[in-house]
Amino acid sequence: MPSPNLAAERSNQRNAVAACFLGWTLDAFDFFVLAFVVAPIGKEFHRSILEITFAMTASLFTRPIGAFIFGLLADRYGRRLPLIFDILFYSAIEVLSGLAPSYSTLIILRLLYGIGMGGEWGVGASLALESVPSERRGVVSGLLQEGYAFGYLLAAVAYWLVFPHFGWRVMFFIGALPALLTVFVLLKVKESKAWAETSSSYKGWKDYFWSVFRNWKRFAYLVLLMALMNFISHGTQEFYPTFLQSQRGYRPGTTALITIVSMIGAIAGGLIVGLLSDRHGRRRAMIVAIVLAIILIPAWIGVPNFEVILLGAFLMQFMVQGSWGVIPAHINELSPDTLRGFFPGFAYQLGVSVASFSAPAEAFLGRRTSYGHAMGIFAAIVLILGAVVIAFGPEAHSIKFGRAD
Repeated sequence: MPSPNLAAERSNQRNAVAACFLGWTLDAFDFFVLAFVVAPIGKEFHRSILEITFAMTASLFTRPIGAFIFGLLADRYGRRLPLIFDILFYSAIEVLSGLAPSYSTLIILRLLYGIGMGGEWGVGASLALESVPSERRGVVSGLLQEGYAFGYLLAAVAYWLVFPHFGWRVMFFIGALPALLTVFVLLKVKESKAWAETSSSYKGWKDYFWSVFRNWKRFAYLVLLMALMNFISHGTQEFYPTFLQSQRGYRPGTTALITIVSMIGAIAGGLIVGLLSDRHGRRRAMIVAIVLAIILIPAWIGVPNFEVILLGAFLMQFMVQGSWGVIPAHINELSPDTLRGFFPGFAYQLGVSVASFSAPAEAFLGRRTSYGHAMGIFAAIVLILGAVVIAFGPEAHSIKFGRAD
């Protein structure tokens, strides 16, 4: 029977992981709700599909602002409180998005939502990964990252069950409900020990930013890595529902079903590849998953057969999100202790901004060829580049946190 201290520690680990998983799930739910309702929003606001995709781009473009603000706060004042404030902020913006009276108002709200979305990932990942043993970091990393896939899955379910009866606005209201549970769990999570061990080394903001400058090469690599990983993720996800509806002619229920199956594959891939990264290294696990994703492109978009598309969607997201499942552990391990609240999240979100034009780019290419060809060419390019950058990059597999470097 575990001692009371050990039992309390394990309980705190579970609460930290659960809180961060739910926060990232809520983020993804709201983001992908928009991906499913691009066409009806365009119809209501008398805008083209290409114009509405810029509402998704708006959220991606402002995410570095949130990562910068909340990341600095997390390194200076701890992980918990900045994360709570961030979740409350983007939940309020989510509800307001469902009340948007016009296209311009929706764009402004999505810009604001991006700030909240950008703050959640870096702070949440550092809190969770600093709370668990290093030997479990990979599988926890996969679990955390697949909160994103789970949010996509829930968005598909809402599109299937809610949208046909209540329209697109109600779907945004639903996403605010888990915020209450997330905040409740966060109130039970202790502050990160790694942060407590290194916070005493602060000598002021000048010293902090000098530390950032000293590590600029590592930071630049993380931005490049996250740009390519986000091109891979958004390039294989955002426009896929539109491709299924517009090119394959699938109705909302079928589109939602294929998306749900693909996200089940994503969750499984994140957990399995994350676990394998604990045993065989971060880079090796990611490269194998990405190479297999390249091989799967024809089954994913090239065959006009429902069963093949269903299997291809499952396997593609298994590999894509499998490689992504390693990312939280990988880039947190590559970040200095005193900068871990800021470094991973800000690098991640700058990468998101670089990749924020994935959906409009595919829509633009789709006008000249087809949506399927545009997505296939785009995915092949970014997957190959991603594998190369990972192969020649650094790794700090299972490094000890709290060393105050």
